[in-house]
Amino acid sequence: MKKIPDKEILLFRTCLVNVEYPGVESSTKYLFDRIGVEYHVDERQSCCTGLGHYYDLFDQLSTTALAARNFHIAADSGHHNIATMCSTCYAILKKSAKLLNENDEVREKINGIFHDAGLQKMEYERGTVDPRNSIFHVAEILFNKREDIAPLVKVDFSDLKIASHHACHYCKVHYKDTIGGVADPNLLDELLKACGVETIGWYDHKRVTCGAGFRQRFTNNETSLEVTGDKLQALQDKDVDVLIHMCPNCHMQFDRYQPKIEEKLDTKFNIFHLNIAQFLALAMGADPYKVLGIQTHTVRVEPLLDKLGIEYGPQ
Repeated sequence: MKKIPDKEILLFRTCLVNVEYPGVESSTKYLFDRIGVEYHVDERQSCCTGLGHYYDLFDQLSTTALAARNFHIAADSGHHNIATMCSTCYAILKKSAKLLNENDEVREKINGIFHDAGLQKMEYERGTVDPRNSIFHVAEILFNKREDIAPLVKVDFSDLKIASHHACHYCKVHYKDTIGGVADPNLLDELLKACGVETIGWYDHKRVTCGAGFRQRFTNNETSLEVTGDKLQALQDKDVDVLIHMCPNCHMQFDRYQPKIEEKLDTKFNIFHLNIAQFLALAMGADPYKVLGIQTHTVRVEPLLDKLGIEYGPQ
């Protein structure tokens, strides 16, 4: 298994986290602070372009150039290990690093752009970033520190049925770097198990995408929501209470659109949605509003807190 660091980490800020679920970032910081992960957030960092890239608004060259800039910022800050909170950032950055290392024409063209703009210090030298050993998902960092997390868990989740949703841009793009398998992804399940929380494991549709498909959510909305609805129904058939996510795009697809799908299908899905960092922070006793940021969710999380007997004050 690849070596996973716990220091010199650039926590890569993610547009969908910041805009839709900022509690994912505050939960991640809360966890890193509690379990001794040394990290840095850099205000100079830019977006990975993922959303625009998959809408064909950013071509691969532009995306790779911005990645090269972000790689320079990581190295310049002394935090060359990059940890993303979004699976799309994870996939985009790894692909960009591979291109910069292996495609001389692309690397030279991007370095030429930097040079002409007076940004010679950002020019990329082949091999600077190892896509396998320098770019990680936050869930991997947490998995590596699971033995440190376990003693800090305070909440008993044994009365709940919990399932995992592994984002496609984590387990279906860079297969060789995926922890926990790709045919039956188990990274989140194994992380939770190590912290005393049992998931239901395999279920029908476990490997199925969330349905968002970036542009599909808007250009083929009916098909997109049908896929999401099928997965929600598979979870409902298993009486699942909580679905654990590792990507804000997946999280948004289920959380924002669950009420719409319920209305469309004339049914009720009693499923709550939490990012893995939010869930673990909650398990440690973090404040549901100040740390988890549940006030930004569409499907209200307060009924779940009531089930668990967790007290929460005003927002």
